[in-house]
Amino acid sequence: MTALAPATSTPARIRPRRTWAGVLIGVALPVLAVASLFIGVSEVSPAALLEGGPDGDAASLLLLSRVPRTVSAVLVGASLAIAGLIMQMLVRNRFVEPGTTGVTEFATLGMLVSLVLWPGMPVFGKMGVAAIFGLVGTWVFLRVIRQVPVRQLVLVPLVGIMLGGIVGAVTAFVAYRLDLLQSLSQWSLGSFATIMQGRYEYVWIAAVMVVVAWVAADRFSVIGLGEEFAVNLGLDYRRVVAIGMVVIAVITAAVLVTAGMIPFLGLVVPNIVSLIIGDNVRRSIPWVAGLGAVFVLACDILARTLRFPYEIPLGVVVGIVGAGLFLWLLLRRGSRAH
Repeated sequence: MTALAPATSTPARIRPRRTWAGVLIGVALPVLAVASLFIGVSEVSPAALLEGGPDGDAASLLLLSRVPRTVSAVLVGASLAIAGLIMQMLVRNRFVEPGTTGVTEFATLGMLVSLVLWPGMPVFGKMGVAAIFGLVGTWVFLRVIRQVPVRQLVLVPLVGIMLGGIVGAVTAFVAYRLDLLQSLSQWSLGSFATIMQGRYEYVWIAAVMVVVAWVAADRFSVIGLGEEFAVNLGLDYRRVVAIGMVVIAVITAAVLVTAGMIPFLGLVVPNIVSLIIGDNVRRSIPWVAGLGAVFVLACDILARTLRFPYEIPLGVVVGIVGAGLFLWLLLRRGSRAH
């Protein structure tokens, strides 16, 4: 696997990139957030808000649906991108994220288990079960790649994709046998179409995990250099890995119960940020969170407008855009794999 060394200083050639990228993210995020509030089948516009007043239909729709949807898109994009960044540090490989390591599939299996064994369980309980299964999935993946004799850059995510494929097939088979495929499908394609006030608040837990990642950012930078190096510096390697596993599992579960599966987000966003400012985790986290939020907001707006008044599942749009970016990153970095 490729070690990810944290940058201790900012090269002069990187500073201009950071400036324009920061300006772009800083402008795009509020613009897309405001646009998201006023895009949809039902009319919500500044004129309608002024005409109807605080008790009008437009104001009610804005507060009950559009604001929760926009906040969810921002938090999901930011937190899932951070989960991908932490996963890449734990594995020391730039081509991994919860969706390419089997973590998302394990969390989905946890959702299915909760549906089968505890059908009346509240959403918070389902998220807890999904987080436990996601934690197990992270541990299984880390154990599996330790046994891989040749740890090439592109081989590690392939192992994760195969692991996720096995778990996903088992989940689909069990759901089919128990006639739960339709229930399971609501998480298989990411979408914010059903987000309303009272149905998105759990994604704030993912935001708390982003804060945890920020607090432990320097430790994640160190373990990106390898276990031996981290231990020589006096770092409790296993403890930091455990913190990272919990952060990844909880974010994955919170996003899954809120919006469903969103592929490639945690892979492409940290890689783009790495190309701009380097690999220091503490320096990268605000950029990764901001770009992740912009990416999801943009894709959500596309999902709502491409076939207006119909809506394309967000997972489809993110999957197409993310897959294209993934291939570009793969071809760009493939020559440096070792």
